[in-house]
Amino acid sequence: MPERKGQYTVMLSGRPTILGFASVVGKREGEGPLGRGFDMVFEDTTLGEKSWEKAESAMQREAFTRALNKAEISPSQVNYLFAGDLLNQNIASTFGLREFGVPILGQFGACSTMAQTLSLAAIFVDSGAADICGAVTSSHFCSAERQFRFPLEYGGQRPPTAQWTVTGAGSIIVGLGGSGVRIADVTIGYITDLGITDSNNMGAAMAPAAAETIAAYLKDAAAKPDDFDLIVTGDLGSVGSDLLRQLMERKGYPLGGNYTDCGLLIYDRDKQDVHAGGSGCGCSAAVLCSYILGKMGAGELKNVLFIATGALMSPTSTQQGESIPGIAHLVHLVAMEP
Repeated sequence: MPERKGQYTVMLSGRPTILGFASVVGKREGEGPLGRGFDMVFEDTTLGEKSWEKAESAMQREAFTRALNKAEISPSQVNYLFAGDLLNQNIASTFGLREFGVPILGQFGACSTMAQTLSLAAIFVDSGAADICGAVTSSHFCSAERQFRFPLEYGGQRPPTAQWTVTGAGSIIVGLGGSGVRIADVTIGYITDLGITDSNNMGAAMAPAAAETIAAYLKDAAAKPDDFDLIVTGDLGSVGSDLLRQLMERKGYPLGGNYTDCGLLIYDRDKQDVHAGGSGCGCSAAVLCSYILGKMGAGELKNVLFIATGALMSPTSTQQGESIPGIAHLVHLVAMEP
């Protein structure tokens, strides 16, 4: 059963386990340094669909199907599905997953959604409310640009602080038993807002939330950053990652060489024109469901803190001059002994 540990952290004593996971991405992501680790790379941004939004739904459908197949689970065995994306009313999730007939709870945590969906799936399984749950998350560069910024035809210049929304999706199946990676703890973050208003500087908006959540977990767990093989944030990019290091130093938890960011891992910033790195909730989802869990399965990583970060903005809030609140959720992953 889940147990409170400290102020913000939930310890999952029932050992919910990742039974299967899968990632699908677009062409640019497949050309990056992690390209060989993804389950599927699409060469066409529309995936053969009539719109970018339909394409994003197709990515969710593909990722969930592949995760089910790897777990050797049928949709009818999944009790609940937690899914989310960046589009209004979570339409990528709604239309991508409607055919499976699984009870679903739509989630919006902006780019923190992978950690949010995975946390809820693990808590449901650990509490006994479900035997098997699924977590699915996606983003698409073209659909996100159309909703949050400008039409692609506008051709506006992107400042150096801007990040590239990842075209990708990740899915994880969580249950009890198995010998894979278990979800040991989760820390739910709270909204942090330092007044950032520049929508082309997501890293600065989200870094304070990441710092608050990581520090909260380390305090609750009586741990220090060096205790982990890897600490990886969702998509702070180069600007946000540098800020996070400074903030953690001030909090007395300096981050060392075991810290990195999904937005820095997924692209080669020297060869691919992505400015400050990757973003979008498909960023951390795709990296988690390929590179991170792959290394844990191979025994190269055993103790990982995964912190997905989100900017809780909308076109309406931006047009009304609101600041960009940030949030971050943490999942502690441990590779089980064979």
